[in-house]
Amino acid sequence: MGRFRRLLTWRRPGLLSLRTTLAVSFAAVAAAVTVLVGILSYSAAARLVRVDQQTVFDEVVQDVRDEVGQHRMTPDDFSSSAPGHDVVRPPRTDVQVLGPDGRVVDRGSPGLPVTAADRTVAAAATAGLIAEHKDVDVGNDVYRVATVSLGGGRGAIQVAQEFSDTEDLLRTLQQRTLVLMAAVVTAAGLFGWWLARRVTRRLVVLTSAAEDVARTRRLGVQVPVTGYDEVGRLGRAFDRMLGRLAQSEEDQRRLVQDAGHELRTPLTSLRTNISLLRRIDELPPATREDLVADLTQEARELTDLVNELVDLAAGQSDTEPAQQVDLADIAEDVVGLARRRTGREIVLRASGDTTAHGRPGLLQRAMSNLVENATKFDRDGTAPIELHIAGPARPGTVRVEVLDRGPGIAGADLIRIFDRFYRAADARALPGSGLGLSIVREVALAHEGAPFAFRREGGGSVIGFTVGGGPVEGRSRGES
Repeated sequence: MGRFRRLLTWRRPGLLSLRTTLAVSFAAVAAAVTVLVGILSYSAAARLVRVDQQTVFDEVVQDVRDEVGQHRMTPDDFSSSAPGHDVVRPPRTDVQVLGPDGRVVDRGSPGLPVTAADRTVAAAATAGLIAEHKDVDVGNDVYRVATVSLGGGRGAIQVAQEFSDTEDLLRTLQQRTLVLMAAVVTAAGLFGWWLARRVTRRLVVLTSAAEDVARTRRLGVQVPVTGYDEVGRLGRAFDRMLGRLAQSEEDQRRLVQDAGHELRTPLTSLRTNISLLRRIDELPPATREDLVADLTQEARELTDLVNELVDLAAGQSDTEPAQQVDLADIAEDVVGLARRRTGREIVLRASGDTTAHGRPGLLQRAMSNLVENATKFDRDGTAPIELHIAGPARPGTVRVEVLDRGPGIAGADLIRIFDRFYRAADARALPGSGLGLSIVREVALAHEGAPFAFRREGGGSVIGFTVGGGPVEGRSRGES
């Protein structure tokens, strides 16, 4: 039983393969069309041949009727020994003359059988009476026979046409048609198999690549892509999908490594301070207060770091549906919340059409990170922090930027401030994880835009991003 199941399992992929299905379908359609055309062609040809033979026979019989109806004729007039009065014999046509009593006066070649109906017609007083017989066996052949009376009881003329040769011809035609149909079906099957192999060859390559990815879990598989049809488009889409999955896997791995590296320092410090708690009764009151303050600060930093890690991961795999949003409305909510949290004066300026297609939650998170970054680095500043929303700088592009009067950003740091966990040397003493601007970059890229940062004239920084339209030309590397 197990062997039988294994046999079915082995055979099933071949039977259910797309190549086999296409080949069988093509052969089946070709067979159906060939059989239909063959049957119709044979039927039409057979009907034409039979009608033609019947027409010839009817014309001969009608000529005899017209002859005996117009003239008073005797059996001698139709005798083969009386030239000029003999019936015209078309190919495969036989004529036999009967006397008044139905006896054969002039035998045909071959001789035709005489029935009672034929004798009655021979003795008839009216000329042109007919007695027809179908499928009359004469020797090894089959004839159709018509007996025409001469009138006045003078005898009759038998006209016979052989149609067994016609049936033999049609039978030969039928056999040749069947052979031709078999040849066409076989050729269609072979052509269908070749065509299916050609069509599915690239699909087989894609399937092998997908199976290789599933088996090895390696996303860096190079998918060969050829052609510009649906299969080519599928190959390119599959290749892009693998590329994005590989990039996502790399981002995830790098995020975990960076997070582990950043978490190691506060966790070590936290573990050291916790070990001191065992001797807290031996410590002076001032040292106790410093220890509790350090633990509180470290716990807060860990909480902020975890929250930002969650935000960054959510930004990479956010399932919030994209919709038409007004970035100015989102900015008003961000400014209001930042004013309540920091007490700083924050000015919002919006100009142009600030609507864009995007995810409101991600865009609000990015704006909040920009404002929080400005308040952190311009903590003691008195000048208001400005949030500008401008659009469109280019068709379909909205620009979001935050301006502050803080210490500014060094030129060497401008191109790295959007990296994960990167913190400038003069900012390492400040609270934060270095993930806020990295989240801004992820949000900008998710909305077909780009982040930017440069030094502000008169001191301070300008940091922001675009929504749609790609990077900001001429200002993404710190030009003022």
